[in-house]
Amino acid sequence: MSKILVIEDDKFLRELLERKLQDEGFTVSSANNGEEGLEKIKEEKPELVLLDLILPGIDGFEILKKVREDPELSQIPIIVLSNLGQQEEIKRAKNLGAKDYLVKAYFTLGEIVDKIKSYL
Repeated sequence: MSKILVIEDDKFLRELLERKLQDEGFTVSSANNGEEGLEKIKEEKPELVLLDLILPGIDGFEILKKVREDPELSQIPIIVLSNLGQQEEIKRAKNLGAKDYLVKAYFTLGEIVDKIKSYL
């Protein structure tokens, strides 16, 4: 059973994602800000991280950077799920090691789950 960490500050969306992923059989953990998210990545070493970019405290870009710099964590696939849809942000996130970049408005929960499954 794969463990997924959802780092998302929007409570409604975070809980929606948690429920959907649990219904799909995943073990789910979550964080609502950057610091907590980074701590959980280090402690729990999830199989995959679903990461928002705009977070209280340290942002998603900083989390990507720190995870990629840590040899123990650098292999964990991170999928960015953000409202930022500019090419510049997408390119920056991918350059920092994001496996995929999903713009929230363009993907349904089912499509997000399919993406997650394709990386596990």
